[in-house]
This record gives sequence, C-alpha cells and structure tokens, in this order.
Amino acid sequence: MSAQKELEFKGYAMTDPSAWSNLTVTPFQPKNFGPEDVEVAITHCGVCGSDLHTLTGGWGQSHLPLVVGHEIVGRVTRVGEKVKDIKPGDRVGVGAQVGSCLNCRACNDNYENYCPKMIHTYNHEYPDGVITQGGYSTGIRAHERFVFPIPDKLESRYAASMLCAGVTVFSPLKAYGCGPGKKIGVIGIGGLGHYAVLFAKAMGAEVWAFTRGTAKAEDVKKMGADHVVDTTVDGYWKDLEMTFDILISTVDHFPPGVSIREFLSMLYVHGKFISVGLPDVDQPLPAIHPFDVTMNGSLLGGSHIGSKEDMMEMLKLAADKDIKPWIQELPMKEAGKALEGLKAGKVRYRYVLKQDITPVEE
Repeated sequence: MSAQKELEFKGYAMTDPSAWSNLTVTPFQPKNFGPEDVEVAITHCGVCGSDLHTLTGGWGQSHLPLVVGHEIVGRVTRVGEKVKDIKPGDRVGVGAQVGSCLNCRACNDNYENYCPKMIHTYNHEYPDGVITQGGYSTGIRAHERFVFPIPDKLESRYAASMLCAGVTVFSPLKAYGCGPGKKIGVIGIGGLGHYAVLFAKAMGAEVWAFTRGTAKAEDVKKMGADHVVDTTVDGYWKDLEMTFDILISTVDHFPPGVSIREFLSMLYVHGKFISVGLPDVDQPLPAIHPFDVTMNGSLLGGSHIGSKEDMMEMLKLAADKDIKPWIQELPMKEAGKALEGLKAGKVRYRYVLKQDITPVEE
C-alpha cells in the first residue's frame, strides 16, 4: 500500500433521531482497508433527498451515530496493492454504493447497482460488521469499483451531486434510448429533475418539463427545456397524448387524489414511465388499472442509481458538454441548515457542502 499521512475519520453525525438536523462532529470507524480499496479525503459532498429520508426515519431506523452523504468528491490518500487505475493524489468521486458481491450475474453484466448484496454508502453494514458512514465527513474508503475518477474539466463542487442525483436520471435516459429524435418528459423539477433536463437536452432529445405552478418555469427554460407544462392546469395532458418516448418521474410524494393515469396516457407506443423518486416507505405510487398501460402498450418501471459504466459515461458527457448543475454551496458545518432547506423545498436545485472539519486541498 502507498504510505500516506494517516486520515482521521470523523463526520457530522446524527446522534439523536428526535433532533435529526442537529449534527455533531463524531469520530467513526471506517471500512477495514483491503487490497482493492481506495481511501479518499473528502472535499465536497452533495445533500440528497436520501439523506433527509434516512435522518427523519422515513426509510426506517438508523444505526447511531450516523453520518449521511453519498455525493462525495475528494483526493485519494491511499490505495490497496491490487488497485490498478487509481493512485494517491487523484481526484475521485464516490456515490450511493460502496460495495457488492462482484460475482453474481448482475455484477458480471455491469449491473452492480442491482446486486442483491449491494452495500450502501451509509447506514448499511459490511460483512465484518462495520457500519458504513457517509460523506458529511473527512474521509471514506471504498472498493475501487465504486470509486470514479473525475475529469479535469469538472469542478469538484459541480461533480459532487452528479454522483447520485445525476447518475440516477442519466442511467435510465441512457438505458431507454434518449437521444436525437426522442421526446422526453421530466416530472418534478428539483435536484433530480433539473439534472434530467440538463442531461436529456445534452443527449439531443426534445425536452418537456412538468412542474406544479410556474415558479420554476424560467429556470427550467434556462436549463434547456424546450417546453414547460404546469400540471395544476386542468387537462394539461390532453394535447400530449401518445407523445413521449420516456417520462422520468422524480416525484417522491404524490399528493392525495393525484393519478399517474394522465402521465401514462402521454406515452407513445411502448413508451416508458420510469420512477426514480423514492418516498417514505408508507407512501406508495398511486394505483393504476391494467387499461392504463394496455391502450398504448406503455411500460412502468424504476431505476436504481447507476453502474460504474454509467457513471463514467455521465461524467464524460458533463465534461464534454460543459454541464453545470444549479447548486448552492455551503460549509459542511451548515449541513443541518441545508437539510432543513431541502425539507422545506427551498433549495435551487442542489445543496453542496464543502468539508471544513479537516480542509483538504482541492
């Protein structure tokens, strides 16, 4: 292994679920270092809706103390002796997954993000019992498969939120053929939705943005949307029936009485409605009837983060097309403020935290 200065692992942790946004600097045990592992000193971490759902208990109980954050960028401080393509000093990213079995059909087919034995970046457990801790911290260790070199053209603050929000929408856009001649609809213009607009446009598609009200209309046009649809207008879907090749739904909460029947009717033959928003466990998708997917042969599905192959293609596209997400950068000590802002819907469109416990040269 490369000899490097010892990295001290500590992060802004939740210690009391009743005060979920009051995060205090707490030491933690990192992954036990292995021959295929990479150690990273963190410079930036994005604030994801997953962090909020986890801290507030919407996805179940958490291991305590808990450090969240899975949109991580930093500098490599150490690599295992079997690591081939990453070296100390490299600028890299880590997303929402830090491990998998590496041997199953999914892993062998470059679908490691669907491995039944995947290990999430935080609030999960390694086989040896170590609890995973996330990126609101000084550092992280991960298997090299889940560490991604950041192109020189991409600033760290912009790259960070691509590592979950970005790849979560890029992966299904790529998988289902987004490109020139395709019509893509993006439902919900928040952190994920704004990325879906940016990437779909960069991939050459014609893009519609569906948003409640008009408050974000001018923003989303600047992001590249060709059309903006206000879903609070009665019958907003009627002129768009049988239009879309792909609808990406980033909505993580459908208000009572809202149906997805109207969205399904806007899909062209064999069009795909792909849900990437993940609500609390007690908030299912609205019910549908078989007729809703029969009349146009439409398909309803989901997508989970992305593979290393997806991640590298996305980062290259972002660098080549000079894609810059709309972010608000804060010092990491203000993580609680960012989380409260996210919960209140104030963010435009992604918070990114700059690590300030032990600052690292970018």
